Amino acid sequence: MEMKFTSANFDKEVLESKVPVLVDFFATWCGPCKMMAPAVEALAAEYEGKAKIGKLDVEESADIAARYGVMMVPTVILFKNGEVVSKNVGLQNKNTLKNALDASL
Repeated sequence: MEMKFTSANFDKEVLESKVPVLVDFFATWCGPCKMMAPAVEALAAEYEGKAKIGKLDVEESADIAARYGVMMVPTVILFKNGEVVSKNVGLQNKNTLKNALDASL
């Protein structure tokens, strides 16, 4: 299940997670974000129980986007044990995201 990350739940759901967490930093007006959404949703279903996968709206949670230096959307950051293990800026295909997830498991 795809999660919704916010300023309120980010530290608990992402930084304190026992499993890797893939966060898609997006904006509602972003075309490439919309194009990438189906891949993120598919991975969320595929990795259920093995990793958390979800989205963070950069306009609703600008503090979190600033904390991780997100200047462009989409930006996908993979966290493990509260640390950034990979960061991809721009439209990513499903295989790129899948490879990053597999490397973190």
